Amino acid sequence: MIEFQSVTKKYPSGQTALDSVNLKIESGEFVFVVGPSGAGKSTLLRLLTREIIPTSGKILFNNEDIVSYKKNKIPLLRRRIGTVFQDFKLLLTRTVFENVAVPLDVLSKGETEIEKEVSSVLEKVGILDKSSSFPAQLAGGEVQRTAIARAIVSKPEVLLADEPTGDLDPKNSLAVVELLEKISKEDKTTVIMATHNSQIVNHFKKRVIVLEKGKIVKDQKEGRYEAG
Repeated sequence: MIEFQSVTKKYPSGQTALDSVNLKIESGEFVFVVGPSGAGKSTLLRLLTREIIPTSGKILFNNEDIVSYKKNKIPLLRRRIGTVFQDFKLLLTRTVFENVAVPLDVLSKGETEIEKEVSSVLEKVGILDKSSSFPAQLAGGEVQRTAIARAIVSKPEVLLADEPTGDLDPKNSLAVVELLEKISKEDKTTVIMATHNSQIVNHFKKRVIVLEKGKIVKDQKEGRYEAG
């Protein structure tokens, strides 16, 4: 599904964000990518969406090297990948329903299909009753559930979550990751979650990839993480 082959990313500042990373993630896996600030977690996710490209190495998505993609293929790649951020990135002047519908609008889906798909995904994430609310009217956990709904409404193969619990309390953090786990199991979606929250990581007992200074220092199934 996803494979990094000797991937190095150096920024113009001289910082080496990833250093000769080799990594393989199978279809349907749920993986935590952990490590301290500056370890390379966000860089790894940005490489997968072709927001940036590596200095060297290959990144395979279903056996295709996305590094060599021409510009016209990049939007097609991104339609196969949903992304959830720590700061939500919702449109404040649109309702929950309208926010979640955005990816389907981009795909020029019909009104009936949009109504069906958005309602279905809002029910899945547990906020169907908030369809007409605006982001400012929601609690923190509900805001993140809206962001997750928007990320999965177009049925992506991969869901990237970059510190999705960073602004949430422990109860809501647990609920959000339980939701991501449910999506992974029910929809066979590959979930890659970058986090520094060791309590969350150790609670869910998933595969854990530890980055330090751009290198993978540990990769364990049902691993643990002790933040330094």
